[in-house]
Amino acid sequence: MSISKISYKNLEKYYKDEYQQQLVKNIMNSETYKIAEEDMNFLECYEARGVRLELDYLKAELALNSFGINHTVVVFGSARIKEKKVAEEELESLQKELKDHPKSKKLQHKVLSAQKLLEKSKYYDDAREFGRIVALDGKNLDNCPVVIATGGGPGIMEAANRGAHDGGANSVGFNINLPKEQFPNPYITPKLCFQFHYFAVRKLHFVNRAKALVVYPGGFGTLDELFETLTLIQTKKSEKIPIVLVCKDYWKKAINFDFLIEEGVISYDDIEMFKVVENAKEAWGYILNWYN
Repeated sequence: MSISKISYKNLEKYYKDEYQQQLVKNIMNSETYKIAEEDMNFLECYEARGVRLELDYLKAELALNSFGINHTVVVFGSARIKEKKVAEEELESLQKELKDHPKSKKLQHKVLSAQKLLEKSKYYDDAREFGRIVALDGKNLDNCPVVIATGGGPGIMEAANRGAHDGGANSVGFNINLPKEQFPNPYITPKLCFQFHYFAVRKLHFVNRAKALVVYPGGFGTLDELFETLTLIQTKKSEKIPIVLVCKDYWKKAINFDFLIEEGVISYDDIEMFKVVENAKEAWGYILNWYN
């Protein structure tokens, strides 16, 4: 119970006159009288952003420390890449819609996208396998036990958390508050699932404990996190860690690194910051070899 409510409850003991009581009630009902930590209008104002940033960071930091989470393997990838049976159901549903509206360009595009995502469902399985491998092997690493950490959402994130869950290990989910509601995936350890307001603070927690970064096929969000980490390492703002891109065909088409070298905007040394592999087993093997 707040101090202000206790004082209001005992108001009649201090002021016998009803007029005085009403004046005091008017004062106590004022926004300025509220204790700062209970005043949501104050906490949500522009000027209090620094406080909110600190709280956004501190809540997760204390929880991670209490669980002894010092080292993570961060997994990024598309939220749209689903388990095969889910991808098949979504494609079938869209195909039925297209059959009813065969001239719809929008539906035609959705069907093509759904077909591509069904092909990529194998990477859901692979990310799940990667999570399981880390769950089983990560706890046995000398002086450096690691846990899976993801963005906490569906798709590849869900798969990695699910793999850790399969292996009986804790895993972390760094969710973000978005305009479009996003539920956390069900495989995150409940007390290690966080929801951030600020992308910047979420990014900080991603890199703070990361001992490796594994990136599956993805879109804007995935590319953002990948290039953010590469830039931090390139500029020596962060220590070097193994960065692994899974699915050679996808990354060869998605980003033309050779073109960037030819244009002089990156160097040969820059592309040595990461390794492109084909599957979870290769990814984990590269990480272990990197540290050995």
